[in-house]
Amino acid sequence: MKNKTIWSNRFKYKTSQSFQKIGSSIHIDKRLYEQDIAASIVHTQMLMKQKIIKSEDGNKIINGLKKIKAQIDKGNFEFKEKYEDIHLNIEKALFEIIGPSAGFLHTARSRNDQVVTDFKLWIKQASNVILKDISVVMKNLIKKAEKNTDTVMPGLTHLKNAQPISFAHYLLSYYEMLKRDKIRFENNLNLLDECPLGSAALSGTSYKIDRTYTAKKLGFKKPTDNSMDSISDRDFAIDFLYAAAICAMHLSRLAEDFIIYNSDAFNLISFKDSMLTGSSIMPQKKNPDPAEMIRGKVGINYGKLNAMLTIMKGLPMSYFKDMQDDKGLVFDGYDALKDTLTMSAELISAVNANKINMLFMANQGYTTATDFADYLVKNKNLSFRESYAISAKLVNYAEKNKKMLSELNLEEIKKFYKDLDKSVLKVFDVKNSMNMKKSHGGTSVINVKSMIKKYKREIK
Repeated sequence: MKNKTIWSNRFKYKTSQSFQKIGSSIHIDKRLYEQDIAASIVHTQMLMKQKIIKSEDGNKIINGLKKIKAQIDKGNFEFKEKYEDIHLNIEKALFEIIGPSAGFLHTARSRNDQVVTDFKLWIKQASNVILKDISVVMKNLIKKAEKNTDTVMPGLTHLKNAQPISFAHYLLSYYEMLKRDKIRFENNLNLLDECPLGSAALSGTSYKIDRTYTAKKLGFKKPTDNSMDSISDRDFAIDFLYAAAICAMHLSRLAEDFIIYNSDAFNLISFKDSMLTGSSIMPQKKNPDPAEMIRGKVGINYGKLNAMLTIMKGLPMSYFKDMQDDKGLVFDGYDALKDTLTMSAELISAVNANKINMLFMANQGYTTATDFADYLVKNKNLSFRESYAISAKLVNYAEKNKKMLSELNLEEIKKFYKDLDKSVLKVFDVKNSMNMKKSHGGTSVINVKSMIKKYKREIK
């Protein structure tokens, strides 16, 4: 049996070479070796505890599995395509190390529950890594915001100047996005916290196993409650890819902002040279390639999610070979997001605000027009729509005379509403406009500083 497949006695002909090549997943799922060995050790311990196998055989299995892990860790293990996947590669190696006792390992389990257990364990570990990486990006946003609480920039809608805001307030908007991303990954961890091992092929097993013992030893909250759903379920993989896709989308938006703000047309921010590249032909160029790569990699995350949904959409209940591609999709999605998070953390650290340009641009486009309308509402007992109309006329006047609102004198302003004094002039100061936005969640410096303190407490 040494060089034969497990099921060779049932078949008259060898597996075709082309199918063996296409059907083999060892080049992908060898990444699950730690999880596969850990699950096999716990499964063996359970079989011994339940007296389903002898302790002598069980201890041989456990020691053999530990030797295999040490070999793989050191890079001394040969993965063989003809054994299809990580599970059979390890089982075949176990036979070579301990002999016939290896045959007891697969008692009361199937590759169906084995693979989904390994996969869940891997996604738990991967999610915790991603959560730490997201936190690093969030901390870098806080650090950069802390240095720019009173840095005025133009807040944009439709990429047109809208109202003055704090650069820190802008940065912290992405903190909020990433906070939701963390919650998504944390929710996924709660949803997948049920152990499928012991569900066997699809119907459970007649052996008197202890699935609660197995679940607890592997770090799950409880065993799954339906054996068919257990081996058929890939919701946890879809949830992971969905959370990864949204997180990548958020970072892509940040990258897009940075690319625009760094452009010569805007010139609102600059980067350290460590986050820039040059041109092969134009000596003057400094290009924000890392930001562009962040923006581009979201396509990988979208693609992997869509592929996973498509694979699962038409599958009848239980296990099918279609699911073999699930692991490669998740691994690629994880790798793409991890790279994106790493680059994002470095990019945020490397960004610098061009404060003079920000202030200048914040004064362009009549960004304090709403403040003037609000002033009339609060001080002159006008309705907002009346005030809006007056402010619009003032903007038309300023535009016609090629003046910023802050350049208008009191007499010019009184042409549009007579009952005014010089106190109205401060309304057109962009810094004052920013600091007047004291409503909860607003852009005033006092609000932003308060939020930074809150974020520091929660991100520890």
